[in-house]
Amino acid sequence: MKKINLNKLKELFAYISEKSSLFLPIESANSINFGMYDEKAKVRLDVLKTSKSPKDLFFPQSETLYSCQSAKGKISIEPQALQNDEFVVFGMKNCDFAALEILDKVFLSEPVDTFYKARRDNATIVTLACARPSESCFCKAYGIDCAQGAGDVSAWIIGEYFYWCANTQKGVALLEKTAHLFEDADEADVESAKAQIRDIVAKMPLMSLDLKNWGKGKTAEKFDSPLWDELYKPCLACGTCTFVCPTCQCYDIKDYKAGEKVVRYRCWDSCMYSDFTMMAHGNNRTSQMQRFRQRFMHKLVYFPDNNDGVFSCTGCGRCVDKCPASLNIVKVIKAFDKEA
Repeated sequence: MKKINLNKLKELFAYISEKSSLFLPIESANSINFGMYDEKAKVRLDVLKTSKSPKDLFFPQSETLYSCQSAKGKISIEPQALQNDEFVVFGMKNCDFAALEILDKVFLSEPVDTFYKARRDNATIVTLACARPSESCFCKAYGIDCAQGAGDVSAWIIGEYFYWCANTQKGVALLEKTAHLFEDADEADVESAKAQIRDIVAKMPLMSLDLKNWGKGKTAEKFDSPLWDELYKPCLACGTCTFVCPTCQCYDIKDYKAGEKVVRYRCWDSCMYSDFTMMAHGNNRTSQMQRFRQRFMHKLVYFPDNNDGVFSCTGCGRCVDKCPASLNIVKVIKAFDKEA
């Protein structure tokens, strides 16, 4: 266990960023999201959760797959180069790290998504415990301990110090590179901080959310429930919930003409949109209710069915915070619990 005075963090960031790209929660234009560090960046490690999750460091909102062009009757294809540079993600919360493990089940299963894998392989992740969870958080319902360490390095802010514990070989390597900035720390300080965080978690209203009525084998029970016809009505189909969600993985693939080339790229898509999964014959989900149902059935039933009971939600609470209609996964779960 090591620690560094908070006054020296800027020195730590500068040292890491000299060796590799460094991404942290950065305030810009009245919003806080993960961005690349430079000496002018306004780092906000004090923020509980960024507006968007850091998933787009691994699964970007838009990325080129390849380009192609035709010359003299021949078509040439130029694949997009993979991310081969090492980088550090600093300050990720445990709910967002757990979300990456969910994305791993999607993108690292056969056939492996090489773009995603390259970023995962080259990333070193420093997680930061949540000193004070908010009322919109419900990570404990999914078995996530926001006080415990995760990732390659676990970190805690306690008093005037930043505590640091390496968990993997990547974490050890990062600590070795920066060891001259750290001093030895007492693990008892961290254990005391964990206990305080867990005391706060125990008092949070949504942390005791009950998922016993959801999971594997619930499709027949939930799919035709009349509750969906009432629950969906406030939904604006804006897609905000899907774009702030750390586990949503749907994307579309499109082409555009760039001079003599045609570029193929992929971009995030949302099951809340009427053209989602649109095919030549039309859309197999013809109403907003069906699209609304798809979102929550996927997270709470379909994904667990195909992934050994693992839910596709980590309780980060961004959808609770951001939905303009105050409609979210918690309301859906509670509505069905009430019916049960």
